[in-house]
Amino acid sequence: MVSAISRAGFLRGRFNSDSTTIRPPWAVFETELTDQCMGLASCVDACPEGIIIKGRGGIPEISFASGECTFCGDCAKACPVGLLGLVSNKDEVQRPHWELHLSVSDVCISDKGVVCHICPEKCDAKAIGFDRTAARGILGKPNINQSICTGCGACIAPCPVGALSLSTIQHNEAA
Repeated sequence: MVSAISRAGFLRGRFNSDSTTIRPPWAVFETELTDQCMGLASCVDACPEGIIIKGRGGIPEISFASGECTFCGDCAKACPVGLLGLVSNKDEVQRPHWELHLSVSDVCISDKGVVCHICPEKCDAKAIGFDRTAARGILGKPNINQSICTGCGACIAPCPVGALSLSTIQHNEAA
């Protein structure tokens, strides 16, 4: 897949898309966001959870280090340019809040025999669960139901070993 590079990204030397950078909910495509965001930090100031931070070039990004997204919409309402709008300006179709993929790394302590239920307890959507491994008598790695995971990030910060991560699902912007 060939990815598009925005003018701003080109001038800033960003030639590769980074699936670890998560933009605020309902954000327009990366090229449009980096070209049109004025870096005013209105969305940063408006976020009651404090998870929107100023990224490179003043472009907002999400950090789940201290909290989760409640999808309140305050960031979208605060954007003076409408780059975080709930509805696309071009086709009047409701955009999804974002499309993220939750992953569990090999450092997960549940997979090593330590009883830990933090991630499923923090997941309001009930997208995280365990299948008991009868042979070992331990929980094993958590199973993620990606179809119901909202990508809110509630499970990220509480994980004692940092085993959970969210990444952006890449789409072709020209499609």
